[in-house]
Amino acid sequence: MTVGLQIRGGTKVYPGTKALKSVDFDLHMGAVNVLIGENGAGKSTMMKVIAGVEQLTQGRILMDGAEVHFNGPDDARRHGIGIVFQELNLFPNLTVAENIFMGRERTRAGVDIDMAAQRRETRALMARLEQDIDPDTLLGDLRVGQQQIVEIAKSLAQHARILILDEPTSALSAAEVEILFRVIDDLRRQGVGIVYISHRLEELLRIGDHITVLRDGRITGARTMDGVDLPWIVESMIGEASKDYAKATDHPFGPEVFRAEEVCLPRAGGMVVDHVSLSLRAGEILGIYGLMGAGRTEFLECVIGRHPHATGRMFVEDRPLKSRSVAGRIAQGIALIPEDRKNDGLVQILSIRENMTLSSLDRVTTGIHMNLGAERRTVADFVRRLTVKIASMENPVSSLSGGNQQKVVIGKALMTKPRVLLMDEPSRGIDIGAKAEVFRVMRDLAAEGLGIIFVTSDLEELMALSDRIVVMSNGRVTGRFDRKDATETLVVAASAKGHALHQKEPAA
Repeated sequence: MTVGLQIRGGTKVYPGTKALKSVDFDLHMGAVNVLIGENGAGKSTMMKVIAGVEQLTQGRILMDGAEVHFNGPDDARRHGIGIVFQELNLFPNLTVAENIFMGRERTRAGVDIDMAAQRRETRALMARLEQDIDPDTLLGDLRVGQQQIVEIAKSLAQHARILILDEPTSALSAAEVEILFRVIDDLRRQGVGIVYISHRLEELLRIGDHITVLRDGRITGARTMDGVDLPWIVESMIGEASKDYAKATDHPFGPEVFRAEEVCLPRAGGMVVDHVSLSLRAGEILGIYGLMGAGRTEFLECVIGRHPHATGRMFVEDRPLKSRSVAGRIAQGIALIPEDRKNDGLVQILSIRENMTLSSLDRVTTGIHMNLGAERRTVADFVRRLTVKIASMENPVSSLSGGNQQKVVIGKALMTKPRVLLMDEPSRGIDIGAKAEVFRVMRDLAAEGLGIIFVTSDLEELMALSDRIVVMSNGRVTGRFDRKDATETLVVAASAKGHALHQKEPAA
């Protein structure tokens, strides 16, 4: 396999931090080049450098042995480099076809946009990705997994020689992941050099040809995948042979803290959430599992008040939830950690401090004036408690790694003093070390008496963290299990059912 792109002595310095430290990196063509490391290790920075989004402070980039300089993403694209970012770079108010060809529109005689040609190419891309998505559908009407597919299609439309995939499966169902892997195999056979970033180690071991490990801005391991195993990866990433990041602990539960009865969410002639009932005790972690489209996220959104037309009854500590607004539900003791932290959990242009106090300004105001001293002290307390790695709370939240951004979202929720914490895919897009810290926080909060409901598509996390498990399929509850009785086989079988299992809700 030939080396198509090289970084030599790559160093990237930001104010207060050195993200890359004399990195030497080889990208092999016709191969999947796996890149792995904890959040903050420098992976995204290195990929942004290759994609022209950032420029090296020191060092060189070579393509086919010749030095190149990328002054921006357009320069990198002209050299055949495409990237699918972890955080989607799409426009919800435009159609699927318009998103795919944004900035590279097909035209007639170089003047008028050829919408028919764009639709034809979009249909061909969707067929290649085995998706039934209409080119004229508004991007904002698609679920997150489908939007991820559109982002991948957008990159495929560029016919890139080098394709960077940053957490491409984070929002995909198991079936969609298999389709993506088939596309990757096809691209590899065509000689495309692929950089694949993921925190799902089983994916890396399955599809990778070469692996590079980053830690604290330096490369700590680089080799072919032959003979690579999980202990080697973990040790290269974190300097330890293993890390038990999802070990459940036992503690007594308190009384029922939340109850949902017959919650329904109608949409387009059907039910997205179909008569869902469940209960939660103080100090309990309840895991909700299901395939993409099962209604898990929509159920949490019903609880937090994002769908005021939802029906059913809900109670916090036996008090009925009367308010139908998000603000009202927060005031009654419910907080949500959303699946899409970039768009739904954070305001990227605001500082870490401003983001963390955004939902609880009443705690840091005196009359109509902000008490900046109280705000800074409160934020500092939560930064210490959640071990958020920051240089300054005044830095923009966008400067943080994915794992630390997730902790800021958690801190913002905890500042509202909830009795019930809803967490939608809390480990999405964060590395094994950050997962360990987020799961530690979840266990600590439960031990303090907080009731937690979390949605996950990761069976290992579900089995390790949940005190009880609820499985959903097609909007309905299709399985309920105590931790001692649950197996992966039973959970997966329940997720494939199209009708509810008539099992009694465990007593609070």
